[in-house]
Amino acid sequence: MTHSSGIPALDHVVVNVHGELDESVARYERLGFLVTERGHHSLGSSNNLAVFQNTYLELLGYLPGRNELRPGLWVHPPGLSGLVFKNAEPGKLYDELVSRGLPVLEPLEFSRPVDLPTGPEDAAFTVVRIDGDAVQNGRTFFCCHHTPELVWRPEWQKHPNGATDIVGFVIATADPDRAVSPFRAMFENSPILPAEGGFQMQAGTARIEFLTPETVEARFHGAALTSPNGTDRMVAISLHTGTPRFLQDLLTRNEVPRIELPDGSTVIEHRQAANVAVHFVA
Repeated sequence: MTHSSGIPALDHVVVNVHGELDESVARYERLGFLVTERGHHSLGSSNNLAVFQNTYLELLGYLPGRNELRPGLWVHPPGLSGLVFKNAEPGKLYDELVSRGLPVLEPLEFSRPVDLPTGPEDAAFTVVRIDGDAVQNGRTFFCCHHTPELVWRPEWQKHPNGATDIVGFVIATADPDRAVSPFRAMFENSPILPAEGGFQMQAGTARIEFLTPETVEARFHGAALTSPNGTDRMVAISLHTGTPRFLQDLLTRNEVPRIELPDGSTVIEHRQAANVAVHFVA
């Protein structure tokens, strides 16, 4: 968890799918993810999840006629648009971030019903969001789960593709030093290290990287969608799979195009995954 020490831990990533929730669920199921039933936030948005051991992927969108309920979410281009860190003390975190001069919004509480075999329950959250253009084409925020048992459920964590956790997240940026600056302020006690083509930091199970578009292009062999106008863009996630052979058999069976990289890993081109390059590593 992220406490006053400022050590980051990835909670989840958000894929903004706008009004294409059904289509996006189908795409991710084709890639071998077990996707949860649809949830509906008290704020008006809707989602489906792919839940892993310590993290999860959220397909976030809206039902027909409900896009005006949270219009600020849909200004970002479809694709990877949310980098979310764990936190257990949102009030304390808010005060700390304000003291560091970060543009931060006051803690926001919301919930969504979860249907269980034993009956419906409410999953409850408090988030602390970084405001403004500190992060381009997306959002970074901190999430406190008041009911984690309603998210990380064993029956939702077993994926046919063998995915066990998110281990990487890539932001493509023409200016890695500028892009990483707000994260230095957020996590002042956590090292942010040079990497080929940019910078990297560890966030629990995941390595977060801020890389030039040229570096991203070379690493993923054109599978990632970088910004056409030179702005920053969240472009790729990496997931650990414990069953690479099963993954390959599944992708072949489902006729999913993929790129086999020189290091033996597999990347799914962004058009197959709602504008996200999905990278599987053993």
